[in-house]
Amino acid sequence: MTVDHLLRARAPISSHSWELLDQEAKERLVATLGARKLIDFSGPNGWRHSASNLGRVKPVADSPVDQVHAFQRLVLPLTEVRAPFTVSRDELQNGDRGAQDVDLTDLDKAAMRIAETENIAVFHGWKKAGIAGITECSPHDEVPRVGDFNDYPSRVARAVEILLRSGISGPYGLAVGPADYTAIVETTEHGGYPLFQHLRDILGGPVVWAPGVRGGVVLSLRGGDFLFDSGQDLSVGHDWSDGDTIHFYIEQSFSFRVATPEAAIALAAT
Repeated sequence: MTVDHLLRARAPISSHSWELLDQEAKERLVATLGARKLIDFSGPNGWRHSASNLGRVKPVADSPVDQVHAFQRLVLPLTEVRAPFTVSRDELQNGDRGAQDVDLTDLDKAAMRIAETENIAVFHGWKKAGIAGITECSPHDEVPRVGDFNDYPSRVARAVEILLRSGISGPYGLAVGPADYTAIVETTEHGGYPLFQHLRDILGGPVVWAPGVRGGVVLSLRGGDFLFDSGQDLSVGHDWSDGDTIHFYIEQSFSFRVATPEAAIALAAT
C-alpha cells in the first residue's frame, strides 16, 4: 500500500524512530479498537478508495432522450479521520541511542482519541459523517439495567433471548465502556464464580473493552450483519517540524453500515 501522502520521507527522523512510532501506535490501537473485534472488517482498500457500494440505485428524473430510463448508483462515502500528536526530536534521538523509555505520551492520547471515535461511530453513529450506528439502527428496546453488577448476567441473558426470538443466531459478543468493563472484571458472584466468565458462558463469545460505548451492546458474531469498509487503515504520518517538536498524526478512512438491524440490542446505561 502506498503511503506517499503521509509524507513520511520528509520527517527528520531515523528509520528506527519510525519503527518505534509504528509499534507504539499498533500496540495502543489493538487494545482500544473494540468495535473491530466484533464486526466484519473489509480492506484496507487503499487511500484512493472513496466510497462503499450500497448495491442500490435511485431514478434520475429526466432523461435527455425519450423512452430511456436512467438510474444513479448509491454509495456511502468514506470518512477521513485524523488525530494529531507531537513528539520531541530529542526523545526520538534518545530512542536511536537505545533508550527504552521514550516519552510517547501524546501519541498514546491520539491513539485513544481516534479509536474512541471509531467505536462511537460504529456503535452509536456519526450523523454528520452519514454513519448510522448499531444502537441507532436496532429495532429492539434497550434492556433496562440496574447498578448492581450481580444482576448483570440476567440482563445479558435477556438480550440474548430477544436476539434468538428474532431469529438471530450466535455466538454473541458484548461491548462495554471502560467503567463497566472494570466493574465486570472485578465482580465475583455468590459462590465465587467470576462475573466475566459467566457472561462469556451466556454469550458464547467475548466481552470487549470498547472506549466510547455507552452502556453495553450485545450483538451477533455470525457475520454479515455489521460492515466496516476500510480505505486506508490506521497509519502514522508526518505533518511538520518546529524546532525540537515534530508534528505527526494518526489517520484512516472508513465507512460503516448496518446490514441487519435486528442483530444487536443495547443495554441501557446506568
